Amino acid sequence: MKGPIAIAVSGGIDSLVAAYLLKKKGIETFGIHFRTGYEKPAPLGAMTLETYCRQVSLDLFVVDLSSSFRKEVVDYFCASYRGGKTPNPCLVCNSTIKFGALWEAAQKLGAAGLATGHYARVEKGDQGDYRLCKGLDGEKDQSYFLARLSQRQLARACFPLGGWAKVQVGALAEENNLQPITSGESQDVCFIHGASYVDFLKQNGDMDFRPGDIVDSRGRLLGTHDGLHQFTVGQRRGINCPASQPYYVVRIDIENNRLVVGVKDEVYSDSCNVTDINWIAPPPNAPLSLDVRVRYRHRAVAAMVTPDGPCAARVRFVEPQAAVTPGQGAVFYLGDEVLGGGWIK
Repeated sequence: MKGPIAIAVSGGIDSLVAAYLLKKKGIETFGIHFRTGYEKPAPLGAMTLETYCRQVSLDLFVVDLSSSFRKEVVDYFCASYRGGKTPNPCLVCNSTIKFGALWEAAQKLGAAGLATGHYARVEKGDQGDYRLCKGLDGEKDQSYFLARLSQRQLARACFPLGGWAKVQVGALAEENNLQPITSGESQDVCFIHGASYVDFLKQNGDMDFRPGDIVDSRGRLLGTHDGLHQFTVGQRRGINCPASQPYYVVRIDIENNRLVVGVKDEVYSDSCNVTDINWIAPPPNAPLSLDVRVRYRHRAVAAMVTPDGPCAARVRFVEPQAAVTPGQGAVFYLGDEVLGGGWIK
């Protein structure tokens, strides 16, 4: 990339070390931070973003993306629950906000590329295309959350931590006295603070909180629920239907306002449909044996992926998987490379 690199700074240690590494290489860079409109009030005496950036001599620009964030991320989050699905806001935010609206703002400030603190790698292929690959730290790899980036977005993406282990990043920060504003790992739902996601939906989601029936897979009435928004497939807690074996959520029946539960074996699925797939690599035109992750904390497992048109596929797992949840992202891997990702239907 010719020109300065903007780095998305959050206040955490990962983006700070990423900026430090770019600076050490002599790359011209500046910090850019976006407001979501859902920030947690800073405690008295907390380090400011300006002070945070000065640790690595980084100029800081702040942009207000609250309108876009509400529309693209929060509204999507609430709509998913209204539809009986479990959303994945990070997958949406990375493609529409960080490498969408934030990149547009950075470009206006003169940036030639956008760096983040993700543990992932981008490699340029022989044909001038771009490949998204896992970060070398298998425990921290965040390529899953980037699976909806396009070729154009990957062309300007920079992930300085892709070849680093989290423990190395922590050690480097300590050696150079780099201090984050926020400690600990970032949360998937960055816009919910203090209250539970159920409380957040009550305040923001225009939800229908009707009580309804809890039934087993044969339709037998077991109890009642206080609102389907409180449940996700595979969940055990909160069902409150005593039995000889614990019940798990098997299906959320929005049409009939019913929660369908079953014993643990019933939570497993041998296949699923995936829609709205963003193919980073050329889409397959025949069945392909790949590894598939059906949520971030899920270990990628072997599956046969059969295309069903340009943006959909049928996934059949070699071994049945637990809690294959509608609304979550299914991400396809060939070795370390991310081929694409879509939504579990």
